[in-house]
Amino acid sequence: MFTILKGMGLLFLTLLLFSVFSLKAPKGDKAMSGLAGAAIASFLVEAIHKYISGDFFKIAFLGEVGTSSGSLAGTAAASLVPIFMGANPVFALVAGVALSGIGILPGFIAGYMVGLISPIIEKKLPEGLNVVAGALIIAPLARFIALAVTPVVDATLLNVGYAVTAAANQSPLVMGFLLGGMMKVICTSPLSSMSMTAMLGLQGLAMGISSVASFGGAFTNGIVFKRMGLGDKSNILGVMLEPLTQAHIITKNPIPIFFSDFIGGGLAGIVAANFGIINNAPGTAAPIPGFLAPFGFNPPTKVILALSLAAILGIIGGYIGTSILDIVDKKYDLEIFNKSTRRQKLAINK
Repeated sequence: MFTILKGMGLLFLTLLLFSVFSLKAPKGDKAMSGLAGAAIASFLVEAIHKYISGDFFKIAFLGEVGTSSGSLAGTAAASLVPIFMGANPVFALVAGVALSGIGILPGFIAGYMVGLISPIIEKKLPEGLNVVAGALIIAPLARFIALAVTPVVDATLLNVGYAVTAAANQSPLVMGFLLGGMMKVICTSPLSSMSMTAMLGLQGLAMGISSVASFGGAFTNGIVFKRMGLGDKSNILGVMLEPLTQAHIITKNPIPIFFSDFIGGGLAGIVAANFGIINNAPGTAAPIPGFLAPFGFNPPTKVILALSLAAILGIIGGYIGTSILDIVDKKYDLEIFNKSTRRQKLAINK
């Protein structure tokens, strides 16, 4: 029990800090989007091509592609984060290529600092000299920052990830529900579950739960949108494939969506825990990556069965969540459904 409380407590604390950074730090939300992109560019490509195309299908070339992509996670983060923040792409790539052998989290921090500093350097230096001199300044600066923060990252965020992983291994079914539910809520919120799991370096069963819950919970979102009349068919498909595309709807109806998501994601997480789904590709907690990545680390038949059951339970979770809210709505006259539908229609008309 202590291990579960420790793991979930540290995860809640990290989520709180993560939310504050995304919402309050200068360009924090853009930086987190860059980190999510880096996780796809590195860990997802590694998971699919190294472990599936390479190890399973024995295609050596694609295996090398996956290995190369996975080894450049820090470079991807240090490049994409400042680009998403609006920095000069040349400076962003200069920072990235200087971080060979660096992990994704130090790369993210270095990239964020470059995203803040590079516009100042570009503005202060004379025209024509700013790109060359800026590159010579940013390259060592980025690597210095990354190396300096690596021990801190290892001692904090990665330890949180280890605690969550230990809790999942010790009590898989309980953590399957709790972690799966929480990750699906994060996946649907304006935050990013891909960034969150990448920052924590989640692997193994904990990452397997997160990825399967993100996939199964996609069907929960579809049911919630359908039953509550939130948007049309394109909105339903959009929220299932990538929840952030429907953020304008989700932020107007957070309680019914997140409540149902926790149930659907939790049930899907239990499936992942019961089947022992392993995922060693951090940052793949989203519907599409969550569907693909587990194939790289588990027998295909087991993954197909787990994903199928996760989808079914995700649908059931959507019906349970909306049915409970409908009962509460009618009993206490809260008009949850009516308000949600009316507000959404107004938003679409605008």
